[in-house]
Amino acid sequence: MDGTDAYAPSPDPRRPRLLPPAVPLLGAAAAALLLLLTGCQAPRGGVTDDRAPAPASPGPSPYGVVFLGPGDCSSRGPEIREVSCRSEKAQATVLARHLGSAASGPLCPPATDFVLHISETGEGARSRLTSGYACMRNLEPPHPGDPGQGGGPLTVVGDCVTASRAGEVRETACDGSGERAPQYRVTSAVQRREECPGTTDLFVSLRGEAPVGCARRLPVAGEATAGTAHP
Repeated sequence: MDGTDAYAPSPDPRRPRLLPPAVPLLGAAAAALLLLLTGCQAPRGGVTDDRAPAPASPGPSPYGVVFLGPGDCSSRGPEIREVSCRSEKAQATVLARHLGSAASGPLCPPATDFVLHISETGEGARSRLTSGYACMRNLEPPHPGDPGQGGGPLTVVGDCVTASRAGEVRETACDGSGERAPQYRVTSAVQRREECPGTTDLFVSLRGEAPVGCARRLPVAGEATAGTAHP
């Protein structure tokens, strides 16, 4: 996530993000959680990740002590609440919890399905870890954050991308079940472009210690592939 000239990067590519309206919660400690959807990165250049190494996430906390702390579970729907992981309402678990914003804070684990932006205010706020974001994974499939599934906040090796407009690509399901057909698959991640294989068709800007994704073009349905025929 080097291609054709049609996908040349803009001078200052940006990763699109969609922030739906906040969802109000009831209770003394009102919490507004936003589903943070991140787009894929721009090919040929992209934005490099120059942040310091991510600090260790806080360890698991007893249920209810920290709002959506590591290991806690949440419900889904119009009102997202913290619930016991044993509850039939539990839909997702917290893999990591960080202060600040997901745009500038530590990366979520690769297995993250979605990110919640959390803001907890009021006299009933239970801890200092009230504002920030939670890296969530569904308790049951589907897992859009897994390689090739076409979703999640990160683009990783095994994901497929497709061109959305000049200089940008978006992640899409590799099996073609998404709204857009896949055009490239990220086959490896390296620190510099020069380390990508010679067969690389597209460079995808990733995040983390290996910020360059080496992607191969996928064959189009019905397209003939080069090779040697044998009787």
